[in-house]
Amino acid sequence: MKSAWAVCCIVAFSATLGGCGKQGSQNGTTEASGASASEAASQPAQVASSPVAASGLLGTVTKAQLPGEAADTLRLIKAGGPYPFSEDGVLFRNSAQLLPQHPRGYYHAYTVRTPGSTDRGQRRVVCGGPRKQIGDCYYTDDYYVSFRRIAE
Repeated sequence: MKSAWAVCCIVAFSATLGGCGKQGSQNGTTEASGASASEAASQPAQVASSPVAASGLLGTVTKAQLPGEAADTLRLIKAGGPYPFSEDGVLFRNSAQLLPQHPRGYYHAYTVRTPGSTDRGQRRVVCGGPRKQIGDCYYTDDYYVSFRRIAE
């Protein structure tokens, strides 16, 4: 009985180690270096500690590539409101340090409406600098897990 249990443990241990071989590490490296923003959403701890996030190197999106509702939000920001939600314009702390580092109070978050949604949804625009300025803005469609800089 003891030898059957020992064999079973060895087989299980070997199967576990088999996934840690050379091919397993190559797959892990490929996935980590080629992860898209949506894939990174499922791995927030890796995103926050990655050198890409820490150095502020973010993807970009043009205003033309944004959903129409994001363009509406940018117009509201530039006009100074009125905003559709009372939470719009609140301080964004950048706690995960996914955006370039600036003093507290630099960033503010605004809702991007999601058609068909009964709440604020996950889409936001975060802008830095003086209010009504849209020169340093970022778009997220996954509730602050990843950002893309909005190109002028």
